[in-house]
Amino acid sequence: MTVAPATATAAGGGRRYALLLALNDSEYARKAHGGYGNVFVGALRSGDDAGETWDCFRVIDGEFPEPEDLPLYDGFVVSGSPHDAHGDGAPCWVRRLCLLLRTVHAMGKRVLGVCFGHQALCRALGGRVGRAPGGWVVGVKEVTFVKNVEGFEFLEEGISRRKRSASIIEVHQDEVLEVPPGGRVLAYSDKTRVEMFAVGDNALGIQGHPEYTNDILLNLINRLVGTSTIDGCAGDDARRTAESGGPDREFWTGLCKGFLRGGGGTAPAAARTPPVQEPAPELSCCHHVACFPAAAAAPIGL
Repeated sequence: MTVAPATATAAGGGRRYALLLALNDSEYARKAHGGYGNVFVGALRSGDDAGETWDCFRVIDGEFPEPEDLPLYDGFVVSGSPHDAHGDGAPCWVRRLCLLLRTVHAMGKRVLGVCFGHQALCRALGGRVGRAPGGWVVGVKEVTFVKNVEGFEFLEEGISRRKRSASIIEVHQDEVLEVPPGGRVLAYSDKTRVEMFAVGDNALGIQGHPEYTNDILLNLINRLVGTSTIDGCAGDDARRTAESGGPDREFWTGLCKGFLRGGGGTAPAAARTPPVQEPAPELSCCHHVACFPAAAAAPIGL
C-alpha cells in the first residue's frame, strides 16, 4: 500500500484513518493477501465505504504521519510486530511510536492497538508490559469479557447478542502486566490477564488479532515451528484450535469498527490525558531519519 498524503478531508467528506504497520510483510501475506496492510484495511473498513480513507505508514521503517497532519485523522490503528514493546533497548521507532500514541490520545483521537500495538499503547500511556509468565500463546483462544462494560457502547452492543466470551487468534510471548493509570480491563483469558483494556473512551488495546484469518494463523504456526520458536507439540495444539472452528472474526472486526467509528476527538475532557509537554526519559528519542535502522530480518512477521 502507498501512503496517501493527508488532506483536510477524506474523499467525500468521510473518515480518515492512519494504519501504523509495525511489521514487514511475510512472503505468505504478500502472496495470499497482498500484504498485512490489505489484511487490516479489509477487516476494518466500513462496509458501506462512505468515502473512508486509510493511509498506511510503515513505522517499522521510520514512516510516520507528519505532526501537522495528526488533526486530520479520526483514528489510528497499530499492528502487531515481531519486536518487543517493552525494555530500555527498544528500537528508536518503538519509542517514537509511543510518543505518537501519547500525543494522539491526548488529542482525543481514537487509538486501537492490536497485539504489539496493544502493548505499545499500554506502555505509551504509563502501563507496564513484559514477557508473559506462561511463555508463548499461539492459536485460537477463548476470551471472557468482564461483567461490567457500562459506558463502552461498542462492547455493550456486541456482547448483548451472545455469551460473555468470544474466540480470537493469538500469537504472542509478551503481554500487558499492568494497565495504564485510569485504564480498565475489559477482557481476560485463562492464559492472559489483560486481553483487552481501555483508557478513557478513545484508547483500546486488544491482545489478540481481530484481523487475522485461519490461513494466516496456520502459516505462522508452521514458521514458528520451523524456526524452533515453539516446539512441535505446541504447534500441533495450536493447529487443532484453528481446525476446530476458528475465531469469531466477524464479532471482533465488528467490535473494532464500532470503536473506531465512535468518532475522533470526542472524548470528554475528563477522560483525556493532558497533552504531553516533554517525553518521559525512557521514551525520549531523536527524530532524525538516521535514527531509524533498516528493519531487522526477523524470521517471523506477526
